Amino acid sequence: MTEFVVVIPARYGSSRLPGKPLMEIDGLPMVQHVWQRANESAASRIVVATDDSRIERAAQAFGAEVVMTRTDHP
Repeated sequence: MTEFVVVIPARYGSSRLPGKPLMEIDGLPMVQHVWQRANESAASRIVVATDDSRIERAAQAFGAEVVMTRTDHP
């Protein structure tokens, strides 16, 4: 089996729906739902990539590995 990594991009400053990764769905932030689904895969590593400290704190609170990115990444 081939190893793979899941990177979940989670920008706070979306032009259409700012703060979307932190919006709650059934009591959990959306980014947590995505992370939980990724954990059901055979990924060797799952990373939340964000440019915002609010998302960083939320993701770390549910046990996600977080990598901070620059705000000017496309």
